Amino acid sequence: QVQPVESGGGLVQPGESLRLSCLASRAILSTWNVLTMAWYRQAPGLQRELVAQITDRGTTTYADSVQGRFTITKNNAKRTAYLQMDNLKPEDTAVYFCNAVFRGSTFWGQGTQVTVSS
Repeated sequence: QVQPVESGGGLVQPGESLRLSCLASRAILSTWNVLTMAWYRQAPGLQRELVAQITDRGTTTYADSVQGRFTITKNNAKRTAYLQMDNLKPEDTAVYFCNAVFRGSTFWGQGTQVTVSS
């Protein structure tokens, strides 16, 4: 029903920005309109953690560690969610996963690596 496909990761220096994209492939419009989209991340040796979430109505939530630096948005016409990451820090280094929740079912993307290093 939904196959999240991430893109946009890479290597940046501290203080720089990146924008991640997540296309909800296979989602028809009626499905997209009720999806909650989220970004999670997992650093080596740590548990996967929620970074940001946006509901079907556009309500957003953020982890304390990224509040004020990251912004989650979505483009309904493109069925794509975005994570704008500004003022990146070395501790933001992780694999970032896109997550879509549809009527109680959860779908995960393959992940994209973000590395913040000087």
